[in-house]
Amino acid sequence: MTVLVDTQIWLWMLAHPERLRAGSRSLLGSRDTAILFSAASTWEIAIKWALGKLELPVDPEDVIGEMMSQARVTPLPILHSHTLRVATLPRHHRDPFDRLLVAQTQLTGVPRVTADPRLARYDVDILEA
Repeated sequence: MTVLVDTQIWLWMLAHPERLRAGSRSLLGSRDTAILFSAASTWEIAIKWALGKLELPVDPEDVIGEMMSQARVTPLPILHSHTLRVATLPRHHRDPFDRLLVAQTQLTGVPRVTADPRLARYDVDILEA
């Protein structure tokens, strides 16, 4: 199975796996699960770190690549089709990063692992974390 993880879920996987439901931990820890991690998430991490809203042991530029390798994630680039899809989405959610991840979820056709119940209002497959 292939899934797209939220920024928050990826951070929980690395630092607080106990915050995930047992089923989500099992799914995300399985070698049979391909985990997509969007460039939108690394962008969000970089912005929140720069604003002092996210603590990391070092500059994200120095650690995110290594953390992605350790977490066995496949990078998902941001494409023009992803950004253009955002314009067609209902305004269920105002966060630009989440809206871009919704667009990527729709266009890739893979389920999204999230803890945000508001995202279920979109036409996407959601796996609750």
